[in-house]
Amino acid sequence: MKQPALKTVAQMANLADRYISAWGTEASVPDSTLYDLLTSLGYDTRNDETLLASAEKKHKEGVLSPVQVIRDDEPLEVALHLGTSARESDFSWRIDTEQGECFEGYLQSQIVRDERREGGPLVFNLPCTLPWGYHRLSVMRKRRKTPYEMTLIVAPARCYMQPELDQHKKMWGPSIQLYTLRTPHNWGIGDFGDLKQLVSDLASRGADFVGLNPIHALFPANPEAASPYSPSSRRWLNLLYIDVSAVSEFALSAKAQQLVGSADFQRRLQAVRETHWVDYSGVAALKMAVLPLLFEEFKQRHLTQDTARGRAFLDFVEQGGDSLKQQATFDALHQHLRADDDSIWGWPVFPEKYRRYESAATQAFVEQHQDSVHLYMYLQWIAQGQIEEAQRLAEEKGMAMGLYRDLAVGVSDAGSETWSDHSPLVLDASIGAPPDVLGPLGQNWGLPPFDPHALKETGYEAFIELLRANMQHCGALRIDHVLGLLRLWWIPKGKNATEGAYLYYPVKDMLAILALESHRHQCSVIGEDLGTVPDEIVDLLRDAGVHSYKVFFFETSKDDGGFISPAHYAEQAMATLCTHDMPTIRGFWHCDDLKMGQELGLYPDESQLQALFDGRLKAKQGILDSVRWHGMLPEGVGDDARYVPMDGYLSRALQLHVAAGQSALLSVQLEDWLEMDKPVNIPGTVDEYPNWRRKLSVNLDALFSKEEVNQLARDLTRVRQHASRQSVA
Repeated sequence: MKQPALKTVAQMANLADRYISAWGTEASVPDSTLYDLLTSLGYDTRNDETLLASAEKKHKEGVLSPVQVIRDDEPLEVALHLGTSARESDFSWRIDTEQGECFEGYLQSQIVRDERREGGPLVFNLPCTLPWGYHRLSVMRKRRKTPYEMTLIVAPARCYMQPELDQHKKMWGPSIQLYTLRTPHNWGIGDFGDLKQLVSDLASRGADFVGLNPIHALFPANPEAASPYSPSSRRWLNLLYIDVSAVSEFALSAKAQQLVGSADFQRRLQAVRETHWVDYSGVAALKMAVLPLLFEEFKQRHLTQDTARGRAFLDFVEQGGDSLKQQATFDALHQHLRADDDSIWGWPVFPEKYRRYESAATQAFVEQHQDSVHLYMYLQWIAQGQIEEAQRLAEEKGMAMGLYRDLAVGVSDAGSETWSDHSPLVLDASIGAPPDVLGPLGQNWGLPPFDPHALKETGYEAFIELLRANMQHCGALRIDHVLGLLRLWWIPKGKNATEGAYLYYPVKDMLAILALESHRHQCSVIGEDLGTVPDEIVDLLRDAGVHSYKVFFFETSKDDGGFISPAHYAEQAMATLCTHDMPTIRGFWHCDDLKMGQELGLYPDESQLQALFDGRLKAKQGILDSVRWHGMLPEGVGDDARYVPMDGYLSRALQLHVAAGQSALLSVQLEDWLEMDKPVNIPGTVDEYPNWRRKLSVNLDALFSKEEVNQLARDLTRVRQHASRQSVA
C-alpha cells in the first residue's frame, strides 16, 4: 500500500510520527501536529499534491551537497549526483584548504563506486590527507564555466580534553549563577570582577574550575527579562556583568566619578547591594547611567587619537562583523523605543518598520544613531575583555580548566538573534519536552529551534559561529540539553506541549563540528544529558568525547531504586548533587521544594503531591543507607530518615561521598556550603516565584572566612586526589 503523502514528507523532513513516552509506551503524533510543523519548516501543506511538490523541490539533490563532514576515522569519499549519461572523463576536482594548500586531480581515476543506474550517486575518493578544518571542494566539468562547490569539513573523532583529564586527574569546582555573588564593591549584582575574586579564592583552595550559568546577552533595555536560558543572543554577552569601576576609562572620567560619588547615587548603590534578590531594573539604571560616560571618555582619548587601545576596539568591531552590528543595533533601537514606551519588551512589538534588522527604517536608524550603536559595541568589547581576564587569571593561578561556560539550548523569540531575515531559527515553532511523570502536560520553553535543513544548506555556519562565540575564554563548555543535537521536541506556535513531535538533527555532523571547534579552542565539552535519553545518543556522545552529566539524586538503580554509588559513575562525566533547576541540598532534604510548589499551586492533585512526599522520604532513607555504607556516616546515624535533619555534617558527608566517585569532574554549589534553602529557579513558574534573582546569603569575604568552608575545600581536594590515584592504579 502506498504511504500517505503526509507520512512520506514527514520522513523526508526527519519528523517522527511516533515516539516512546516516559512511561515506555509508544505514542502517536496527530496528523494536525505534523501538518503544522511541516508548514513551519516551509512545506506547502495545502493539499497532498502541493506537499509532495514542495518536498521534492526542497530535497532535490544538487550535483554536490552544500556541505560534507568527514571525521578522522572515515574515508575521504564524496558523492556526485549525476545522470547516467555524464562522462567521468569530463570532470576534475580541486581542494583549497583553509590552511592555503591546494590539491587537484581527475575524477575518472578516483571512482570508488557508481550507483547511478540504481538512482544513487557516483562516489569518488580524494587521494590526499587533509588537515582538520573547513575546506572548499570544487568539481569542474568540461564546457561548464561555473564549478560545483561544497564545504568539506574535516574533524577529529573526539572532543578536546585537558592533558590533566587524559592523565585521569579528578577535578572539582563550583557551578555558580554569577549574578548571585555578593561583594562590598559590586553594584548589586555579581560581575566579572567578583568572578576574578572567586577564581583566586578557589584556586588557592584546590579547585580546578568555576562553572558559570549562561552569560549570554539579555535585554539591557528590559532588564527584568532576566532568565539566562532565554537570552536575546547566544553570540554575545550580558552587559550587566561588566565591572564598571574596573573599566580603564572609569579612573579617567571626572564626570563618571562625580556622578558615582554623589550622595544620591551612593544611596541607590547601597540599596541594590543590600537586597536579598537582584534588583535588575535598579542595577541597570545605575550601570547605564555611567557606562555611556566611559564611552565618551574612550572616544576622546582613544578613537580620536588613534591609540593602540582605540585600534584594538576597531579590530574587535571588524571581527564581530554583521553579528556584532546586529546585536548593537538591536540594543540601541530597543533602548530608543523603550524610552518613549516602557511596554516595548522585544522586537515583536516594535513599530512595524523596525521589526526586521534588514529593513530600510532600521538601517536608517543605524545611520542616524551611530553613537548609540557604537556604545553597545564598546560595551560588548569591555565585557569580552573582562571575561578574558578572568580566564587568564584562572590559568595563572594553576587551575587545570579555569572557567566553564554554559550554552543555553535556545534563544528568546523576541531578541536580536531572531531579528533577521537570514536567521536559520524557525519562529513558527518552539521547543520543549513531551509529557512525563512529573510534568503530565509537558514543557513548552518558548524558544525557536534551528531548522536543520537550513543549517546544512548554509554549511552549518550558524552552529559553528555559536560554538566559536561560546568556547572563547574558557576551558570547557557545558551544552544545555545536549540531546538536542540528536532530536528536539518541536511544538507548533500557539499549541500546548502535548501537541508536539520530535524532529531529528544531523547529529554525527554536529558532533564532528563540536569536536573540531573544541580542539581549536582547547575547550572540553560537558553535555547536560538529563531527562529521557534515547539509546542511540548515549554511545554517540561517549565516543565523541562529550562528558556526561550525573546528578546524584537522579542516579538510581532500575532494579531496586537504590542510589548508585558514585564509584560506578563513568569517568567521562561531571557529577553533582544539585542543579539550578533543583532545590539546594537543604531544600531537598526538608522538602521545601514540594512545600513551596504546593503553596504556588504547582501540585493541584493532592494524591500526586502525597506520592511525591512519600517518594522523597524513601529517597532520603536510600541516600542515608548509601552514604553510611560507604563510610561517610557513623554506624547508627541515619537509621530513620524521618529524624535526621540536614545539618552541616550531613551536607559535608554527601558532598564528599560524590567527590570520592570516579567521574573526572565534580561540581558543587556555594549555596550548599552556606546551607541555604531557597532555590534560584523553580521550573514551571514565571511570576509565582522570583526566578534568577536570589543572591548568596553572605559576601565572598565572609564565605571564605568560615573555617568549615575552608575545611570542606581541603577535604574535597584530598578526596579527589585520592580518587585520582585510584584511577591511575
